[in-house]
Amino acid sequence: MSSPSFGARKRATVIAGIGAVSVLGTVLAGCSSNGSDSGADAGPAQSGGTLRYGLSQAPTCADPAQAGSNQTVYVTRTVVDSLTDQNPDSGEITPWLAKSWEISPDAASFTFVLRDDATFSDGTPVTADSVKKTFDSVKNLGPNASLAKSYLSSYTGTDVVDAHTAKINFSGPNVQFLQATSTPQLGILADSTTALASEQRCPGAAVIASGPFVYTDWQQDKSVKIAKRAGYNWASDAVAHQGEAYLDGVDFTVVPESGVRAGSVASAQLDAVSDALPQDAPQIEGAGGRILTRPNPGVSFFFQPNVSRGVLADQAVRQAIIPAINRQELVDTVLDPSFFPATSPLAHTTPLYSDESSVVTYDADKSAKLLDAAGWKTGSGGIREKDGQKLTFSVTFSPVFSGNQAILELVQQQLKKVGVDLQLNLVSNGEWTEKGVSGDYDSLYYNSTRADADILRASFSTEGRNLNRRGADPELDKVLTDQLAATDNGQRGELVSTAQELILDRGLSIPTIELSQAIGAGSSVQDLNFEASSRLQFYDAWLSGK
Repeated sequence: MSSPSFGARKRATVIAGIGAVSVLGTVLAGCSSNGSDSGADAGPAQSGGTLRYGLSQAPTCADPAQAGSNQTVYVTRTVVDSLTDQNPDSGEITPWLAKSWEISPDAASFTFVLRDDATFSDGTPVTADSVKKTFDSVKNLGPNASLAKSYLSSYTGTDVVDAHTAKINFSGPNVQFLQATSTPQLGILADSTTALASEQRCPGAAVIASGPFVYTDWQQDKSVKIAKRAGYNWASDAVAHQGEAYLDGVDFTVVPESGVRAGSVASAQLDAVSDALPQDAPQIEGAGGRILTRPNPGVSFFFQPNVSRGVLADQAVRQAIIPAINRQELVDTVLDPSFFPATSPLAHTTPLYSDESSVVTYDADKSAKLLDAAGWKTGSGGIREKDGQKLTFSVTFSPVFSGNQAILELVQQQLKKVGVDLQLNLVSNGEWTEKGVSGDYDSLYYNSTRADADILRASFSTEGRNLNRRGADPELDKVLTDQLAATDNGQRGELVSTAQELILDRGLSIPTIELSQAIGAGSSVQDLNFEASSRLQFYDAWLSGK
């Protein structure tokens, strides 16, 4: 596979400055356990067999552009290819459907030259027109595609230069876009899919793409089946082999109960499962299996307060809650050492992360003093009051991660110690999205995974999701916008660091823990690897003894 046309040295420079990913592999080294070493004694890879995988939560939609949760991305990534890929070890952006690319000096246009041998599963070729129709369609999707839309912020259109050359244009600099082209949300889809409305793209049969697997069955909230794509031969250089996938297919089953997932691996009813929590490890490892872990880059799990209503409209309250949370206790009590206490709005594995642990630290005395100074005095039942109003708010969350409820129950206890009454509101993924659109919440609890610091703009800008429901903030808005124009990595790092400081200063993020993927795998599962954003990659996986 050919290298980008502007040369290896120039490409490395652009990737470090525009993609801001050059440090990713270094950061992750030593703190992840990938599946790639699991087959050391199993011999060469074998083709055949169907891997049975237990998801902790139902995928929300078969359309990669509308995939938000990790469990959904695990499934949608198998069927769709992207223009580029991202090496999980080095963070380098590598060719995939695009064999080369050029970036304008102001990072406002990106020209991709496509391979001429890739096809969609319906037999139609992957062309520059396919790229245009894919990106145009993303702009018209509903709220479930908010992440994909954030990657195309200020998108003005795609010029089809020729059959295999596409020029993507933006109204201004957009340095994050190169890395965005490696995500499944911007994976390239066939015309028959992009012509559909958002809700029509959610059944599996509607999604036609060029990936190494194809959907063969989609039972919403129950199961998904995928099968190997015959003749697939255009994998990226970021994976371990070329040609067809080793597995005949993967059968995904939704198994919400953690103990049932672990027991199914131990009894060989399933080959691998998501969200293997600490209590599950002894059972899985006792049966000869193992736990594969890797920390997620992106926005840490956090409370995102709605600053337009209730007690969280008071910035002093938001600032006081940050030191009231004992994050190390969350990790020690609910999770294990493969997880990390949050020390910033960004997880520490995210390029351009800055350590804000001087602010994101446990100090109950500081929290109490801040609340005292803001006029919140201890009232009945130990809950603070001010002007007859109790210091209470709710957090709306979904079981997108199996540990969420236990984490929030412990946070609830921690906040009560400083006089804050936290109410837990568990909802489904769909209800969570509806709440976010309507604004009917005091705070939302979630994380966002991405190996680029622009996830801050998507999460906290008024032009992004703006789940804070905030108004204009010229200082914060400026740094979130200016980092898109910073082609120098050092300059962009300074802007992103300032953004992290300002987000905490405004109390727009109340971080808790960094998410890590914890996968329980049986002894027959080999090379079930993580990609750069710590989602599973099934293309290289295979089953021994089949």
